[in-house]
This record gives sequence, C-alpha cells and structure tokens, in this order.
Amino acid sequence: MSMAASAGEVIARLDAIGFDVGTYHISLYRTLLIVVTLVAIFAFGRLAESFAGRIFGRMHRLDPAQQLLGQKLFTISAWIILALAGIEFLGVSLTALTVFSGAFGLAIGFGLQKTFGNLISGIILLMDRSIKPGDVIAVGTGADKMVGQVSKIGIRAVSVVTRDKIEFLIPNETLMTSTVENWSYSSHDVRVKVPVPVAYGSDLVLAEKLLLEAAMELPRVLKRSEPQVWLNSFGDNAILFEVQMWIEDPEDGMGNLRSDLLKSIWQKFQVSGVEIPFPQTDIRIKEWPSQPAADSPES
Repeated sequence: MSMAASAGEVIARLDAIGFDVGTYHISLYRTLLIVVTLVAIFAFGRLAESFAGRIFGRMHRLDPAQQLLGQKLFTISAWIILALAGIEFLGVSLTALTVFSGAFGLAIGFGLQKTFGNLISGIILLMDRSIKPGDVIAVGTGADKMVGQVSKIGIRAVSVVTRDKIEFLIPNETLMTSTVENWSYSSHDVRVKVPVPVAYGSDLVLAEKLLLEAAMELPRVLKRSEPQVWLNSFGDNAILFEVQMWIEDPEDGMGNLRSDLLKSIWQKFQVSGVEIPFPQTDIRIKEWPSQPAADSPES
C-alpha cells in the first residue's frame, strides 16, 4: 500500500506541474505519458515488422512478391492497431479529433497525395506481380534508358540496381503510369543482337560459319535456343550481318557478352582471312580541268 500511495503521490505532483488550455489540462505527467506511449508504439511496430519478415520469409510456397505483399499488409495493419491502442490508452476522445482529422485529411489531399499514391501503387505492383524483386527492367527511352535489377519494392519507391552498382529509387507511381520493359516478367530468356560488318569480297559462307562458331562458344549463350546469323543488308562500305543469341541471365549484363563475342569474331576473322572493313570513299572526277596555255617562253 505504501508503494502504491507513493506512486500515486508522484503522479499527482507531476500532474500538478502544468497549465490548462480550455477544458484540457496539460501537465508534465501527461507529456511523459505521451512520450512513453509513442516510444512503446514505435518499439512494438518495429517488432511487428521483424516478426512479419520472419514469418512470411518461411512461407516458401509463396513467391517473393506475395511474401513481400503479405509482410507489408501485416505491418500496415499492426501500425494502425498500435496507433488506435495508443489513443485509447491515453484517453484521447475521438470526438475531439474530429476537427483535427478534417484538417489532417486536407493535408493528405494536398501535401501527401504523392506519398499515398506511391503507397497504393506499391501495393498494386505487388498484387498483380508485374514487377517483382529480382526482375530485370528497363525504364525510359533513348539515351535516358536505365536498365537494372529490382532489389526491393518499398512503400514509396522501387530500388533498381544497375550493372555499375548504382542504385536508383524510382517512385512506385512512375512505374504504374509509364512504360516499363520487364525482361524477366514471364521468362528470363532474352535475345541479344550484335551487328557485325564484313568487307565486300569476303567469303560470306565462311563468315557466317565463323560468326556461328563464335556465338556457340560463349558459355552464357543458350544451347536449347541456338544462335542465328542473318544477313541484314548491303551497306555503303560493308556487308552487314547480325548475330542473334539467347541468354537466361540478363541481370549479369549484356555489354560484356557483346564484348566477348566481338573479340572472338576478331580472332577468328584474323586467322581465316575474313576482313572487317573500314570506311572508304570513292571520288569520281568527270573531267580534268584544261591545261593552261603557254603564252610566253618563260612559261
């Protein structure tokens, strides 16, 4: 009884230190109670996130996108429940929050609409599984085109890591409203095209054979989908071939694959005598200018 009485006395003294605002009493005790409640909500919320990550991570029958979606829905629900429990514990009247909730709704409508738009877009991306962690995607066009592997789908943005180990954070809403190339949406197989010029006068049958050999020798090229060599056109300075190869690991990059192919082609052409042309320009002179007349002996 003495401990309870002393605790009650401490609470009464702390509650006496404060001031009144209308019908509400703001005291040191209430401030400390609010701080402790917020810390508890944050701690339990982080525990809920960790718990959800472990639970859904063990559900191997679900794909990564479904695991991430379940984890995020569980986490959001836990935060909402903890917030409502905190309000109830503090004894805050929900009726008193009516005016504040209206102002907060306007703030959401004007200031946080992008944030909530990205949140909903992220949930939709996870639900329809159009973009999943591990997918290789391309965003943008032309020189601004960015290719990378999806590392994480967050509440606000999707993390995409390029071959240069540069991590781009793309807003979820951007991926919902713009055109995105997903190279591994239904299959990881990707066709790589490499143009190769051959000089006029070369043995085309031999050149095609060497191009196929160079492509088949690359370990990343799929054997179940054999590479092909097409003669595309007769250019101004060369006969233009195109090597087409299929790979199943686009996340490992394609520039290095093109480099390995071209180096192998160069070595094979050097040994076999097939030439890779360089730009040439032929000048045709229709008539030479007339020679100047010899008007004087000195000339």
